[in-house]
Amino acid sequence: MGKFYLTTAIDYANGDPHIGHAFEKIGADAIARYRRMCGDDVHFLIGMDEHGQKVAQAAAAAGVPPQEFVDGVADTFQQMWTRLSVSHDQFIRTTDARHKAGVRALIKRCHDNNPEDFYQRAYEGWYCVGCEQFKRENEIIAGRCVLHPTRELEWAAESNWFFRLSRYESFLRELLTNRPDFLQPSSRRNEMLGLLDQGLEDISISRARLEWAIPFPLHAEGEPQGTWVWFDALPNYLTATGYPDRGYRDLWPAQLHVIGKDITRLHSIVWPAMLQCAELPLPERVWAHGFVLTGGERFSKSAGVRLDLHEAISRYGADAFRYFLLREVPFDADGTFSWERFEERYNADLANALGNLASRVVTMIDRYCDGVVPAAERTPVDDLDAAAFAEYHASMDGSSGYRLHEALGHLWSTVARANEYVQQEAPWALAKDPSRRSDLERVLASVSRQLARQAVAVAPFMPEKAQELWNQVGGGGSVHEVRLDQLHPLDTSGWRVSRGAQLFPKQEGGTA
Repeated sequence: MGKFYLTTAIDYANGDPHIGHAFEKIGADAIARYRRMCGDDVHFLIGMDEHGQKVAQAAAAAGVPPQEFVDGVADTFQQMWTRLSVSHDQFIRTTDARHKAGVRALIKRCHDNNPEDFYQRAYEGWYCVGCEQFKRENEIIAGRCVLHPTRELEWAAESNWFFRLSRYESFLRELLTNRPDFLQPSSRRNEMLGLLDQGLEDISISRARLEWAIPFPLHAEGEPQGTWVWFDALPNYLTATGYPDRGYRDLWPAQLHVIGKDITRLHSIVWPAMLQCAELPLPERVWAHGFVLTGGERFSKSAGVRLDLHEAISRYGADAFRYFLLREVPFDADGTFSWERFEERYNADLANALGNLASRVVTMIDRYCDGVVPAAERTPVDDLDAAAFAEYHASMDGSSGYRLHEALGHLWSTVARANEYVQQEAPWALAKDPSRRSDLERVLASVSRQLARQAVAVAPFMPEKAQELWNQVGGGGSVHEVRLDQLHPLDTSGWRVSRGAQLFPKQEGGTA
């Protein structure tokens, strides 16, 4: 095991956090927690993207200076991630002086290494403030950006600095072809290879008269230039390491960028080209997840499709919300949120399956064994669980991608198996026959081991409830300090159970 530097996209500071932000942060947090429990030295970075025209417009609409505006937005986001138990190690903001210095240093390094990759020219085209990008014709439908259909495109005509992205076309094709794991899932890689087939255009990397930006560090003729927001935002993964200070190599390159599919091009085309120009190592992998939908539409402030995050979390608690999102929405495709499905998942998976199992087993150990888990030989259930957990690991460790919904499916197969085992063996009946004492102890010891394994394996997804379950089955200390490679040999004999509150009280009618 070794270093695991994990990042998410930094969130744009023009409004409150929404379910799309939450889905990405919760998913990345589950990966970070999993890697820690595998023994890795994890550094988990999240943060805020605070420059650009869209932020300046939002601040003006609120009647406050941009810095005051982004300070308030950043505080709101950090409070939300605390509420959702996102275990980040660092929160970067692009208005930080250290980040600004790092961006200027990176651009200067790129220019010093390959000065022919930078040039100035007059440019005009349709600019989407929502994307903070100039748009191609195939990205415009009925005069609107396909990603921000409620926003008016702005025609911009000015002299800008350009980055010669077209020069990196063969490099990027070779990267995506020879390193298929660099961009996943494969559907996203195929999209980018298709984009390369269309040919790359050079990109404008500065904006004239953009005051709320990092001043572009290269000397410009004519009007002062602000750094294009994406040439400011993408380097956050590097500047967070302390770049250009010598110690940045302790963290860089990142092992994993977790991003939304709508910014795949920026992370798998533009960002690798920037790093190649700077002669710096590339990240090991980019994972592009899909969208959370409702009624077939993406949750989006600009599109008017919203969900109150606080209401969703309050419905059944933060851990239940985390579970529902990561179980219901595939981490490699789009998925749907609905209140009805949330209630079904909560009652079926959490209240009835796991919660009821824990309550029954702990109660029976307390009643029939004076609260102490008996010693007993392993059963075939242990081996069946081992096979399920092998699939769980394959869905979490990156060997077959990051399919968190599948990991939870494999974990819940062990919950179903435990409930079936209890029903088949009927320990309450065994307890009435003194001659079946050894059978009773075998059953209770077996399901105790299952519950302990489930508490450990569910910890990356539901950190608070996992600890409660771990405490109830008699595990000592923090469940988050248990190594995931210790699941199969885990022995609970001699543990003292502790009957606590119901883990997931059954709810009716969607009220907490």
